[in-house]
Amino acid sequence: MSRFSTLAVVLSASIVFLAGCATEVQKPGFPQISFAHLQPISLNVARVEVENRYISPATRPNVEHEFPVSPAAAASNWGRDRLRAVGQTETAREIVRRASVVEVPLKRSSGVKGAFTRDQSERYDAIIDMVVELRDAQGNVRVTAESTAKRSRSVSENISLNEREKVWFSITEMMMADLNTALENQIRIHMKDWLR
Repeated sequence: MSRFSTLAVVLSASIVFLAGCATEVQKPGFPQISFAHLQPISLNVARVEVENRYISPATRPNVEHEFPVSPAAAASNWGRDRLRAVGQTETAREIVRRASVVEVPLKRSSGVKGAFTRDQSERYDAIIDMVVELRDAQGNVRVTAESTAKRSRSVSENISLNEREKVWFSITEMMMADLNTALENQIRIHMKDWLR
């Protein structure tokens, strides 16, 4: 086996992606929410696994399955982009525990006032909950770093579908920015002995 082939096998074995693809949607026309431009967090582990445990009900009031970039996909990208395996033993696993968005109808003005009022018609309550675990060779959890991000945003009753999708994208992007900062801080505190 050539040196190049050996390197390809080693690299492909260093990151494992696990279940949950059903809720990981990327709509054409929107950029991927990526963290590849950031310095990777190098951990003294043999491999990195990314697991999405959140299964969207794909029915209202949940609307995350309609997002141009699903929160679950963005959360999974974080683990792929930020965590780097540079060791010989143990495993780092990023788990997406929840990545949901619920649409809440808002009360609108009625009567004459309603005819001249542009109300906020829906509110979107979003949450992404993630944990990074370090596991030993037997699969026992050694240490964890976890964080949850929440955002709520209301929209006007006359909003277009394109504008609504931009709001949804912005919600996901802001939550992931919050999680990126929080999780990196947690890892540097709780996993400092594994940092390389």
